[in-house]
Amino acid sequence: MWQEILTAFCLYLIIEGMIPFVGPDFFRRTVARIAQLSDNELRGTGLTVMTIGVIALLLIR
Repeated sequence: MWQEILTAFCLYLIIEGMIPFVGPDFFRRTVARIAQLSDNELRGTGLTVMTIGVIALLLIR
């Protein structure tokens, strides 16, 4: 079980690292836009992303 969790975390780090590596200007602009969002907008976005992730996991598994 731990091997699967660590594998998933490593894949997450690889994907997260690809974004600023491939498009640093895009990444910088996106982070600046995110910083301007309200707390409620950030929470809503986080909830949406988590929900999509859970649904995707359920469909894959």
